[in-house]
Amino acid sequence: MNLQDLHEQTRRRWLTSSASGLGSAALLSLLQQEQCRSEDVASPSSKLGALSHFAPKAKSCIFLFQAGAPSHLDLFDPKPKLNELDGKPLPDSLLQKVRFAFIQKEGAVLLGSPRRWQKHGDCGMDFSDYLPHIATCADDLLMIRSLHSEQFNHHPGQLLLSCGRASFGLPTMGSWLTYGLGSESQNLPGYVVLTSGRGSSGGASLWSSGFLPSHYAGVLFRNQGDPVLNLSNPDGVSPELQRRSLDAVRALNQERFEQMQDPEINSRIQSFELAFRMQSAAPELMDLSGESRTTLDSYGLDRPQHPKAAGRGNVANAHQTFPRNCLLARRLVERGVRFVNIIYEAWDQHSDMDKDLPYNCWVVDQPVAALLKDLKQRGLLDSTLVVWGAEFGRTPLGENRKGRAANTGRDHHPYSFTLWMAGGGIRGGQTYGESDEIGWGVARDPVHINDFHATMLHLFGLDHLQLTHRFQGRDFRLTDVGGRVIPSWIA
Repeated sequence: MNLQDLHEQTRRRWLTSSASGLGSAALLSLLQQEQCRSEDVASPSSKLGALSHFAPKAKSCIFLFQAGAPSHLDLFDPKPKLNELDGKPLPDSLLQKVRFAFIQKEGAVLLGSPRRWQKHGDCGMDFSDYLPHIATCADDLLMIRSLHSEQFNHHPGQLLLSCGRASFGLPTMGSWLTYGLGSESQNLPGYVVLTSGRGSSGGASLWSSGFLPSHYAGVLFRNQGDPVLNLSNPDGVSPELQRRSLDAVRALNQERFEQMQDPEINSRIQSFELAFRMQSAAPELMDLSGESRTTLDSYGLDRPQHPKAAGRGNVANAHQTFPRNCLLARRLVERGVRFVNIIYEAWDQHSDMDKDLPYNCWVVDQPVAALLKDLKQRGLLDSTLVVWGAEFGRTPLGENRKGRAANTGRDHHPYSFTLWMAGGGIRGGQTYGESDEIGWGVARDPVHINDFHATMLHLFGLDHLQLTHRFQGRDFRLTDVGGRVIPSWIA
């Protein structure tokens, strides 16, 4: 077959021709991959069971990304021994090979937590007094207290959590899920990103499709106006005129695709078509007038600003945008969106933690609990995996950065921290793993970030070892070269 012949045939015809020389097994594999990604798949609503490696438990995921990293020692993991040792130094042996972002090893001392702790639910799960609303959902949560990572700075840690490895150019969790399973929504992106506050230090690298086709990237929705820029037609452009224009552009792009076989051309076609369909779907999604006053109040949409608003979290009306984003996340999964990432960057408390941390918790506590209860009441929690997580935790040491008079915050800490999950096939009401008596390292059942990824994919019916994409001569996967499924998490 010469190049001109290739230009005159579609990829599917070339793959199915006897002249291609492909074996039947390889051909079947390629056609299955193309079916997963082609726009002519018959029924998106039937995709999940057909494309999973085994029966899935989850259909969609809402990832509550607490960028900046909250102090697990003040929210989820009580340490009486840490309080007992408050003000005392760590043994030199623990500090020799440890790197910190800001702490000066000389003079560093332990910092206890003044929080009041209480057990909640039938399971007796521990929460501090900063999270009274989320605590009422204890029996639906899996609390993982033994997560660990090798990244101690924000952007590398956020890349590891989002992409499975602390490197640029890799697909994120949402991209892998939509690549593997597609989306059940015809009129909205399969992967949506909602932000509150200042935004994460990782920026768009945290919702990139990496080396996957670009239509698997997350679509960032704005908090004001059209959710996507230029979604509305200019004055004088009717839907009919726009449809004819798109058809003409599509024909040109399709011809070019058949010539060049560049998958990005196909992504461009799909993006244009999705944008056209979103022009009717997105306004309906963003219109909350159909929600009851009870629902709006439960999320805290119209609550006034906190009288002690302070710190990094008090930016860009986060106390209003975060509750709205939580409600939009429920509406998105109702409409078949596969992955919703809600990013709230407010938790990097190197100082003034006793002032800033309670405000951040006030911003998120009520809306997150309302989201969990709303999903459960509507019968959606069983099929929606909800995750609360961050790139790492905070040190049991107080930060003694030069020029500061007192230890009023905590530095970055990847050696042991907490993440929780709910719904989507998770066995709730359990606490998994344990940090040591001061919260420095893992004492029992260590969980690497890639173990979390492997188990998350398993809940969607995907084998993390088989969900791969060949790029530059290597088969890549979300879990890189590690990862293991943790069976006890799964209901």
